[in-house]
Amino acid sequence: MHPPFTTIALIGRYADPLVADAMLALALHATRRGVRVLIDAECPLEFASSVERRPEAELAPNAELLVSVGGDGTLLYAARLAEGTDVPLLGINRGRLGFLADVSSAEMLERFDDVLSGAYTKDPRRMLDARIVSPGQVDRRARALNDVVLQKWQTGRMLDFETWIDDRYVNTHGGDGLVIATSTGSTAYAMSCGGPIIEPNLDALVLAPISPHTLSDRPIVVAARSRIEVRLVAQAPVKAQITCDGVVLGDIEASDRLRVEPSSCSVTLLHPPGHDFYRILRSKLHWGRGARYANPEP
Repeated sequence: MHPPFTTIALIGRYADPLVADAMLALALHATRRGVRVLIDAECPLEFASSVERRPEAELAPNAELLVSVGGDGTLLYAARLAEGTDVPLLGINRGRLGFLADVSSAEMLERFDDVLSGAYTKDPRRMLDARIVSPGQVDRRARALNDVVLQKWQTGRMLDFETWIDDRYVNTHGGDGLVIATSTGSTAYAMSCGGPIIEPNLDALVLAPISPHTLSDRPIVVAARSRIEVRLVAQAPVKAQITCDGVVLGDIEASDRLRVEPSSCSVTLLHPPGHDFYRILRSKLHWGRGARYANPEP
């Protein structure tokens, strides 16, 4: 058991009615327990007067816990708000798949109670530092919990690019781009590119080509400590873009370099009792469905 939480902040895309209803229910439940609740000052929802409104940038520095209500995209957004703090995150799933936001709506208040009371496990997740190095310019930098993605932009032309790992040449690729994913992000864009699912506590990265022109150009798994560089091969003008957890870092040209390396920062997710990564996979990916695949006894 851990000490109970006394101050929390709620993060959610409140334009979604399902998210809005969940945020209102969580705020009411927490305040009845005597927990101080913070929300974004711009949120139009009508909370009880005891709920405090703060500018969004002030939520994480003034809370002991960020509660993300929605899908994995919302939790990634909350992770950016928590950057530079030690504030952990709890994900309440009101989205679709929800590999990160793992508390279901059916057990939302029960599991929320568990965490508020200090019954949870900590799950630190490694982040990535990405930067675009351009001659004569200041490096453009960002962090990612899930993935750093190179993708073609506003063009139908195929990209040609090289990958280097720890200053060693790996391959020259042709295709729509490349996903560099943490083990956390292995169930996101990288998975849709044919990459493997990696258990979150495994220190590894996935490099997954997007729509490769050559069938032998397959995803590879490398050590999480690896330093990766991507270079466009000089060709006719082609636009390419770098995103970090879906947020645009910038465009990249043939003279630029994308460099990705392990970050000194991490994000801590909290899981209520009974959390099981493989149960989540079975649920979200519909594994083992049907009478002949009944769950075996341990």
